[in-house]
Amino acid sequence: MSKILYIGFKGQNNSSAALVKSLPGQSVLLTNSFPGLKKDIEGLPAEYDGVCLFGADKSLTDSFRIELCAERDGVRLTTALEPADISKRLAEAGIKSMISDTPTHYLCNEAYWYLLEKYRGRAVLIHIPTMRNFNAIMGESNHE
Repeated sequence: MSKILYIGFKGQNNSSAALVKSLPGQSVLLTNSFPGLKKDIEGLPAEYDGVCLFGADKSLTDSFRIELCAERDGVRLTTALEPADISKRLAEAGIKSMISDTPTHYLCNEAYWYLLEKYRGRAVLIHIPTMRNFNAIMGESNHE
């Protein structure tokens, strides 16, 4: 894949926003509302080979979680990307991760579903810890 889009959610203290702003390449921050994020995603160009969506999850403390699928109105969409490869690359960077096949709820799931639909499965959702725990993980991975 050559052209990747990194997406997070708006918010000054949102770890997903901080992460995507620090990554090289194209990044977008989504509105933190259901109608807003749908409009944001509809406005994205279709030219990307892949999309990596990051969302914050306060239940995560020392690892990332790669989501295989999203569900909306009883319809489940699954990523066409390789979560095992992503997990391996995270491990190489010193970041623990797990892979989940249980759709989440709320904004992350909604955004993921629309991205999977728009990019025909060429999207992945990675949940990361909130700022405090995220900073601790990134500090540890940078010192190993």
